[in-house]
Amino acid sequence: MQTWSLVSISVLLAVVVRWGVSLNSYSGAGKPPMFGDYEAQRHWQEVTYNLPLQQWYFNTSDNDLNYWGLDYPPLTAYHSWLCAYVAKMINPEWVELHRSRGFESPAHKLFMRTTVLVTDVLIYIPAVVLYCLYLTDGSAKKRVSVLLSILLYPGLILIDYGHFHLGFTLWGVLALGLGWDTLGSMAFSLALNYKQMELYHALPFFCYLLGKCVKAGLVGRGLILLVRIAAAVLVTFALCWLPFLPDTSQALQVVRRIFPVARGLFEDKVANTWCSLNTLIKIRSILTGDFQLYLSFAFTLLATLPSSIRLLIKPTFWHFKLALVNSSLAFFLFSYQVHEKSILLAALPVCLLLNEFPFMSIWFLQASTFSMLPLFLKDGLLVPYAVTSVGYLFLTVYLLSPLDDRSEGELKLGTCGKLFFFLPKMHLACMMRWK
Repeated sequence: MQTWSLVSISVLLAVVVRWGVSLNSYSGAGKPPMFGDYEAQRHWQEVTYNLPLQQWYFNTSDNDLNYWGLDYPPLTAYHSWLCAYVAKMINPEWVELHRSRGFESPAHKLFMRTTVLVTDVLIYIPAVVLYCLYLTDGSAKKRVSVLLSILLYPGLILIDYGHFHLGFTLWGVLALGLGWDTLGSMAFSLALNYKQMELYHALPFFCYLLGKCVKAGLVGRGLILLVRIAAAVLVTFALCWLPFLPDTSQALQVVRRIFPVARGLFEDKVANTWCSLNTLIKIRSILTGDFQLYLSFAFTLLATLPSSIRLLIKPTFWHFKLALVNSSLAFFLFSYQVHEKSILLAALPVCLLLNEFPFMSIWFLQASTFSMLPLFLKDGLLVPYAVTSVGYLFLTVYLLSPLDDRSEGELKLGTCGKLFFFLPKMHLACMMRWK
């Protein structure tokens, strides 16, 4: 009972901090003509509510794809439609076709923030609570300390704390940790259908599940498990894509929108390998767009292979968590069109290692938040960033005693495990070089 009281207090504190941060500015506030991510979310609600599904991803007179056109998988579009349905009941002007473009008001900001918080409470926070209670070693106090440290990580709170795909991913991790492989596969499939950047975590999920099937024997129980997992994934994807499947052109257009490789290798000024290297060697001028794509793919694959192969050979939950960190960092450092906030995809699996690697994890989480400083400055969030980052540092140092970190020998890290220490250092080096 005392544990659940502490959990309730931790969740309440996390919600209060999130709501306090949401009272500040947001992406693109008062900055026409494109505004920012806030307007993108609002515009998707406008499009999905007013236009037939067949037009959501196509450029038409009513849907200008150059103005925040939908470029995420179908589950994001369905979520936008659901929010728009509620918005329409409250105030039709918020989603009125064409005329609502760039709409800003205190009431609408309250609505948008509330939709994010509600989804966070329904999807992300419960997954964190269950992971810490059932898959974290140590005393009840230690598990609650890890819970609070994950929930108050500033990076996810400051960047609109609306990354619901991370909640689905965490549900997938939780299910695999509890041995519910089929449910874990379904949860991660939902994450992929919400945001294509979940490919950062896809290889560890695939290798872990395949490794378990091979270990169980592909003639007996392993084959049955493989069939169940494959069926769960196919059914989940089919349900998410069902409205687009009857027309091949519809499905292909969605794929083109969520993988816009024609934009080129660079998304923005990001602390990854290509942007850092471009300050010395002008990659854009030397290499063709296609070659940049192949080069990015090759380096990303090479960086993810060691941990993935180890996971296939030894599919343990511990190696799975390490592989999630290595894979997401490899994608952040070497993959195509990386955005600053993509570091959050690496931060989530690092949060899952706070109990085992408190010092390294706290250091990484602080560095990852700092790497998004240009976004915070652009969105007017410098003060919330400073307050939450300093507060988080003191809180985690007090709760987790990072200087008492366990040694490499105690954790019996192999070669792939050591990559967890190497890749964050490489990211920080790139970040400092770019800044």
